[in-house]
Amino acid sequence: MITFRMNGLEVKAEEGWTVLETAKFYGLEIPTLCFHEGLTPHGGCRLCLVEIGEGLRTKLVSSCTYPAEEGLVVRTDTNRVWAARRMMIELMLAMAPGSKVLQDMASQFNVTQVRFPLRHTECVLCGLCTRICAEQMDASAIGFQQRGHKRKISTPFDARSEVCRLCGACMYICPACQLRCQGPNADTAVCNGCLTMEPTCLEHYDDLQCWMYDAGRCGTCVQDKKS
Repeated sequence: MITFRMNGLEVKAEEGWTVLETAKFYGLEIPTLCFHEGLTPHGGCRLCLVEIGEGLRTKLVSSCTYPAEEGLVVRTDTNRVWAARRMMIELMLAMAPGSKVLQDMASQFNVTQVRFPLRHTECVLCGLCTRICAEQMDASAIGFQQRGHKRKISTPFDARSEVCRLCGACMYICPACQLRCQGPNADTAVCNGCLTMEPTCLEHYDDLQCWMYDAGRCGTCVQDKKS
């Protein structure tokens, strides 16, 4: 067994566990997006960042890939950690502002604006689709291409893949595809006004009470009416 400290508590981990696995075992919540228990950890979304070390010798690491170590000191809820997570949520919202998953995370972390140009790529490069295609579907029909701001996920040479079985696993696991925010006039019970940084729903309800609030599904738009 490995013994270390997490948020001031002494915790024990099995050999081979990561910091994230240890936190989950003890019921400590660490947000994730690109992590899935059935897939190899990727550490791409950086939402699971935690701060390790003491004094001036601290750094941020992705808890889903960082191994539990003897004597390690971990903090999961510092101001530095929250600032980094908010920044990552902003970056991903700029790429996929219509993702209900991301908008819910923005609500949780009190992200009220996006300071980056909207790209609307509808892909946050979390790698969930590439990993499920390779590891669970045994196809490897899609993968990462190019680098930097041109990085994307596609089939080899952007051509139709001969190994793709059209199983839909990539769409099923994609956080940008699972739920789409469609606005207060949509037929579905999904609101995009709360976290696209422009609360359009407030233009439709005189009392400024989100119609999702009573259902307990959102509530991020609820405000007291100001005179």
